Amino acid sequence: MSKPVIATASLAGCFGCHMSILDIDERILDLIELVEFNKSPVDDIKTFTKMCDVGIIEGGCCNSENVHVLKDFRKNCGILVSLGECAIMGGLPALRNGIPIKECLEEAYLHGPTIEKGNKIIPNDDELPMILDRVYPCHEIVKIDYFIPGCPPRADLIWDALVSLVKGTPMNLAYETVKYD
Repeated sequence: MSKPVIATASLAGCFGCHMSILDIDERILDLIELVEFNKSPVDDIKTFTKMCDVGIIEGGCCNSENVHVLKDFRKNCGILVSLGECAIMGGLPALRNGIPIKECLEEAYLHGPTIEKGNKIIPNDDELPMILDRVYPCHEIVKIDYFIPGCPPRADLIWDALVSLVKGTPMNLAYETVKYD
């Protein structure tokens, strides 16, 4: 019997949710026995090589590349999970949502305290992803099947949720894994 296939990606965020995946510590070896990773920084596979059972997305969408990656995940994953506050609500990157893009770019590239004199230029190249009007949570772009909260989510919560998903059992998550006291 083949193992369930999992893919993961990070969009606009800090990569902290992937660090929480690694924080399952020695259980990562148990996870490898349960699943096969496909497109993921965990195994450094950069493109989908097959349909995946579960896709895990962290981070929101702040540019056209994020949207492309997210739509590609939705197309290639049977179940799609938003992992962490950036994926669920936009997180810290969404703090820019109340500021016009022009103002953000000018502050970052023209008026910032670390900008060298004579080196004031806003990047404008066709190779760069187009910045969106705001940071979007993943569920505003594609259908999301499950949400795992936290910033970042606790490793035990990720472990419990993943094991439930790949074994096809109900997510009876212990209160201790989802509380925020």
